[in-house]
Amino acid sequence: MHLLVVEDERDLCQTVVRSLRRLAYSVDFCYDGEQALELLGVERYDLVLLDLNLPGRDGMTVLRTLRRTDRETRVLILSARGEVEDKVQGLDAGANDYLAKPFHLAELEARIRSLTLRQFTQQDVLLTCGALSFDTRARSASVDGQVLTLTRKETGILEYLMVHQGRPVSQEELMEHVWDNSVDCFSNSIRVHISALRKKLRTALGYDPIRNRIGEGYLMGGQPL
Repeated sequence: MHLLVVEDERDLCQTVVRSLRRLAYSVDFCYDGEQALELLGVERYDLVLLDLNLPGRDGMTVLRTLRRTDRETRVLILSARGEVEDKVQGLDAGANDYLAKPFHLAELEARIRSLTLRQFTQQDVLLTCGALSFDTRARSASVDGQVLTLTRKETGILEYLMVHQGRPVSQEELMEHVWDNSVDCFSNSIRVHISALRKKLRTALGYDPIRNRIGEGYLMGGQPL
């Protein structure tokens, strides 16, 4: 999942970013409203974590500007303004959830899980494909109870393919949702990570559950031949 953190308190921003990257999320970040709008204009995000008290353009301006053209991207407001009126204003402006500061990282992670899974109409914490399971809370994959050792990128790829199993996912779509904005669109990095993931799945399952659809992308849900 590709997330954007917009927070002007730099220490808090870096703490949140580090926490989310440890959970295998792809995370971009910025410290002001102007840069947030620039990133939102060129990148596609599954979720935006948005502070309200930002320099330049404040969070409400960023939110309202985004909602003029984009009703789908999920937005979670993070704000020291904890009054009911502030929450109502944020939700009415188009936010999907509101978390008052200070907050525990565990609660933030749970809110993110809820919002991203809700986006894909997947309510289960555990995603399954045959003997393969992915625990969205623990951010780990297992086969018949045996946990797989995956890198952060392999974890992100597997989660995205399992959420969307049954339909092809293009390399470009994976780049948008699993990689941050530092990736070179001409890089071979995606194919390398997918190849490594498929090798690990083949070893654990005895077959490769990911199929290539020529001209369409990668399809999760293949059965043993």
